[in-house]
Amino acid sequence: MDMITYGLLNEEIGHACSSVRSLITVHDMVAATILKWGTYKQRMSWLPRLTCGDAIGAFAASEPAVGSDIANVETVAVRSGDHYVLSGKKKWITFGQIADLFLVLAQCEGKPTTFLVERHTPGLWTKTISGMLGTRASMLAELEFDECPVPIENMLGRVGFGLLTAVSTGLGLGRYSVAWGCVGIAQACVDACVKYTNERRQFGLLLREHQLIQQLLADMITNVRAARLLCYQAGYLKDSNDPDEILNTFIAKYFASRAAMKIAADAVQIHGANGCGPNYSVQRYFRDAKIMEIIEGTNQIQQITIATHGQESYLAELSGRELIEARA
Repeated sequence: MDMITYGLLNEEIGHACSSVRSLITVHDMVAATILKWGTYKQRMSWLPRLTCGDAIGAFAASEPAVGSDIANVETVAVRSGDHYVLSGKKKWITFGQIADLFLVLAQCEGKPTTFLVERHTPGLWTKTISGMLGTRASMLAELEFDECPVPIENMLGRVGFGLLTAVSTGLGLGRYSVAWGCVGIAQACVDACVKYTNERRQFGLLLREHQLIQQLLADMITNVRAARLLCYQAGYLKDSNDPDEILNTFIAKYFASRAAMKIAADAVQIHGANGCGPNYSVQRYFRDAKIMEIIEGTNQIQQITIATHGQESYLAELSGRELIEARA
């Protein structure tokens, strides 16, 4: 499907459950990376199974000591005859509890490189992670590679291509999916608050009739629509193969995650004590929204990227305008 349709699908699923949306996201990240960078044999072996659900994919990049600094992962792959031996640990791996195939980022000859590792490979161990703040149903796990042998043909791309395969393709799609998922969370908060304020009375009036509640709702509605428009723009640029889609996806994810967090916080506030209990979904939206500010690049990483590449883009545009004016 086109990227805008894919985005709307992620919004709708995220509106209901961010955990399910995150499961679909990482599965798609693996499939999209194999589709773009895999050999004919890798594509024919895995894509049919990933497509119909016979196999589940998980994206294994984060580590206990390495999160945003993905280029410096500590997991190592060493050549040994007709295979590579992987040693290291991965953490916070969505779908890690049950995935059949892991796309693993490791250092090979000192360069980031990706490998396809099957669950039942000797030396691969998984440990369930529980008790997380949000997206509690995303089946998080820690992976340990204890001299895990991986066939040479399971390398994705070639040595040193890890940042292209894992970061540009996989995380690029993941960032886009998360941005739309944030819109889903934000819209779910608005829907819940509209319902609640039309039922709950305080001081003889429905909550929706109180001006301060109206102010909160106005900001919530405005921000969710602004976030959605940024996601539409990113999707349009992706479908157009416009190089500006990378920066615009960063912007969409940054704005949408911040908006979702603020909207979710206001939704809890509107619900009062009810918003802090398990009987109203806004509590879950609040917890899930916080996760969105961290995954697929923290908001601080988004800020650095937007500031750096945004200035470069602006300067290039400014230089182009000056050249046109000079010729005129």
